[in-house]
Amino acid sequence: MKFNFQQSTRAIILFAFSAMLFKMHFTGDLTKYINPKYELLSQSASVLFLILFFIQLTRIWTVKEQGHQCHHDDHACTHDHGDSNFNTKKLLSYGILIFPLITGFLLPPKVLDASIVDKKGGMAILSNQKKSAQKNEETNSDPAEQADSSEPIEHSTDQSNLDFPEEVSQEEYDKLIQKLEQSPNIEMNDYVFSPYYEEISLDVNRYKGRNITLTGFVYKEEGFEQNQLVLSRFLITHCVADASIIGFLSEFSEAASVEEDTWIEATGVLDVTTYAGNKLPIIKITDWKKINEPAKPYLYPVNIKIL
Repeated sequence: MKFNFQQSTRAIILFAFSAMLFKMHFTGDLTKYINPKYELLSQSASVLFLILFFIQLTRIWTVKEQGHQCHHDDHACTHDHGDSNFNTKKLLSYGILIFPLITGFLLPPKVLDASIVDKKGGMAILSNQKKSAQKNEETNSDPAEQADSSEPIEHSTDQSNLDFPEEVSQEEYDKLIQKLEQSPNIEMNDYVFSPYYEEISLDVNRYKGRNITLTGFVYKEEGFEQNQLVLSRFLITHCVADASIIGFLSEFSEAASVEEDTWIEATGVLDVTTYAGNKLPIIKITDWKKINEPAKPYLYPVNIKIL
């Protein structure tokens, strides 16, 4: 029997990938990389890696044959049986596979912060989101799909014990928006944050004067007044690579003393301001407090079922 070092290395790599994915699911860190709707796919990948690991175990020990040669159509065998010498190409291949394992096990996931907002464009993006929302509204609007029911849908702001659906019907989504339109007090919990934000950005004047409660991390930009900051959140459609920034310009007297990346929970009144020639919602904060970074800091879109 011959022990094959390279085949054992491949087995270890397969097991490590399975263990890393399992660890991310167990700790909840996976949602800091991808949208939770892909969790089942990731779990399937973890199981697949484990199955491949057990198959690979059968290749670690092989029977050593004297004078072994393989021929295909009288040509000498040139493919790799897993026991050829290491070369630069092989080392590079193993390095590419091992690098994500090292970072996945040894480095904690870094949550996107204000520095990323600045790189993405900050207020330039926020000030143009009304135009984007209008384009989406024109593309997706269909009078035949509007819900006839005026019964509002209820969503509690206490999310600790709630499991919101990843997908809703068009009727359920319309009721969600009707809840926003009818409520004098807007509660921006993580589930409704994205659709509510888009609706408010679409027609700022419609919601002027309403009370609003939300959480977010602080972002500041050169040119802001001393009493201004942005309460920001990152919206993840698929993974952190496509993260987009959404948030509200806010004003309160203590803003200058609050450092960037501080998470706060705030209550205030919606008003309208102008930035870079665009009308934007602004929150005149009346009450606020610092909070710890949430276990799930990212927001995710509410998906509408097609069928």
